Amino acid sequence: MKTIKGPAVFLAQFVDSKAPFNSLDGMCKWASDLGYKGIQIPTWESFLIDVDKAAESQTYCDELKGKVNSYGLEITELSTHLQGQLVAVNPAYDLMFDSFAPDKVKNNPKARTEWAVDVMKKAGTASRRLGITAHATFSGALLWHTWHPWPQRPAGLVEMGFKELAKRWKPILDHFDKEGVDVCYEIHPGEDLHDGDTFERFLKATGNHKRVNILYDPSHFVLQQLDYIAYIDHYHEFIKSFHVKDSEFNPTGKKGAFGGYNDWGDRAGRYRSLGDGQIDFKSIFSKLTQYGCDVWAVMEWECCIKSPEQGAREGAKFIQEHIIEATEKTFDDFAGADIDKKVLKKILGI
Repeated sequence: MKTIKGPAVFLAQFVDSKAPFNSLDGMCKWASDLGYKGIQIPTWESFLIDVDKAAESQTYCDELKGKVNSYGLEITELSTHLQGQLVAVNPAYDLMFDSFAPDKVKNNPKARTEWAVDVMKKAGTASRRLGITAHATFSGALLWHTWHPWPQRPAGLVEMGFKELAKRWKPILDHFDKEGVDVCYEIHPGEDLHDGDTFERFLKATGNHKRVNILYDPSHFVLQQLDYIAYIDHYHEFIKSFHVKDSEFNPTGKKGAFGGYNDWGDRAGRYRSLGDGQIDFKSIFSKLTQYGCDVWAVMEWECCIKSPEQGAREGAKFIQEHIIEATEKTFDDFAGADIDKKVLKKILGI
């Protein structure tokens, strides 16, 4: 068993134009003062990290890591959620997802995908230079618009979709393998990898690539009514990254899992700050510890009610209180004795 590391915080949702959320030093001091021990860095925020420079310069990475360490923090993972999303975009979403891309590749899906693949590879090299072995991202989606089979899906569409998704990711996965870094896909609604079956489809399509792994976030499973505890039993060997985020599902006579096109505050399924939702984190931390999952517990704040400032303050303490110090001894060792084969035979009557 392994003791989960943490608490850590995903910086993405806290970035702001105002101090302390507009500089790496400011965010590091803020996180450290709240009791966090690690930060997950969103790579699309250039003031936090220059991915191009990080991929090219060990000196830059050493200085970046040293700055973070000077605040008593570690970099848990780099995140390319936005760029990973752009590896695979169905044309139905081209206009909306163009907002994630630089101007030079907007209105050009092919160039946008090539740009995303390039950034992904650079993030893999940057991770290696920073001494990080896991990377957080999204898979993107070619099939998401067909998840509810109406109109009826043509035979072979799903298989072709995952084959194409794997084809796009294979060069990235091979690069990450060369760098010694695991790609951890956040299993998330809106992505082609959104539950256990879809993860297995993708894994098989990649030829069971050893760098295909999971960022486990139970909040997304509550919203689709999936057993998030049993999920750990099935996929614990693939869980290399962990978002600690709460959620709740309160269906009514008017709305359920589909949400009725409502804003987050009015949906049946919605994200909450840690401790305010329905997730059984005590069981989650127990399972992950039992299976020896070597992960950072990274708080991701997304709440439709509570402020990010309060969520962050409470989140560090919440995670710290849930981390289990893995035992190195058996509780009944005091009653044990050295192995004596003669005694064993007597006990068995042989």
